[in-house]
Amino acid sequence: MKHIFPSPAIVLTAASLFFPLLLFGQNTATVSGTIRDLQNGETLIGATVEAVGLGKGNVSNEYGFFSFSLPEGQDSVTLRFNYIGYETAIRRIKPVGATKLNVSLRPESAVIEEVVIKANALEEKMKSTEMSVTAITTREAKALPALLGEVDLIKILQLKPGITAGSEGTTGIFVRGGAGDQNLIVLDEAVVYNPNHLFGFFSTFNSDAVKDLKAYKGGFPAQYGGRLSSVIDVRMKEGNNQKFSGAGGLGLISSRLTLEGPIQKDKSSFIVSGRRTYADIITRGINKANEGDPEYDPIPDYYFYDLNTKVNFTLSEKDRLYLSGYFGRDVFTFKDATFDFLFDWGNATGTA
Repeated sequence: MKHIFPSPAIVLTAASLFFPLLLFGQNTATVSGTIRDLQNGETLIGATVEAVGLGKGNVSNEYGFFSFSLPEGQDSVTLRFNYIGYETAIRRIKPVGATKLNVSLRPESAVIEEVVIKANALEEKMKSTEMSVTAITTREAKALPALLGEVDLIKILQLKPGITAGSEGTTGIFVRGGAGDQNLIVLDEAVVYNPNHLFGFFSTFNSDAVKDLKAYKGGFPAQYGGRLSSVIDVRMKEGNNQKFSGAGGLGLISSRLTLEGPIQKDKSSFIVSGRRTYADIITRGINKANEGDPEYDPIPDYYFYDLNTKVNFTLSEKDRLYLSGYFGRDVFTFKDATFDFLFDWGNATGTA
């Protein structure tokens, strides 16, 4: 019997055709979830998750959500979760199919003694998809000195590279040579057209209600449309979904009060934050005390207020509903025997 064997060239050709198909046919598993603060349930923006030893991972978005793919297998994989100011969390999963993993990080109580700057930090930044981005959190903002005790995120943004301030003490910003009106400012995806109080000395953003601020100085994401100078994206807090809490403060210029808590624990929460100046109360008292003096010129009344509200509901693992609103006004009045003047302006925004 005569046996016929294929030539070596045919064998090599067949192997070269089928081997890539085997590689592309390898299954992948998906890991996704939400990263939160263990104490108050707030989602954490920019937290990192890494598959140890595999070079896979991702960063949580503005809603605390992350998702990435791993090669599917029977061996368990170690995931490491990190966020500045929080303890590192370790989880082990088996990469099979779609895995849902929600993680809560505990705030770190230890004081950091030193900061180590690695030589490859610039290289990692150059590889990042977000170029020319500056981020500020309220924790960082409250650690810096404040004008008249009022923490102002826009004034802190003026200290960043590529951003210059307007006249001394005001909140106007000029990014990389652009004009002040070429900046897009959004609060929970709603456009804020007048981001100032007191003729530019204070911004409309109450630091007690803000969770995160990002300033894009170039390469703006498509969702913001075209802008000549910069995009400033401000995100409000979602509220404590674990317990009711409140915070307030008295300053030289204004007073503020914040209330937050769960509507249904772990499912929904709310936050209400208000701020008001009381200079008009003082000027009215002075005017009343001198109303009998014919040579006294009354002092005009001026005040401003802000009200931030937000409610969020977790409908399912993949669906969430947010209702966010901001209301703010500046009021300037002057009244005497011959003149009565009232002028007010402000913002009102709402998103869902």
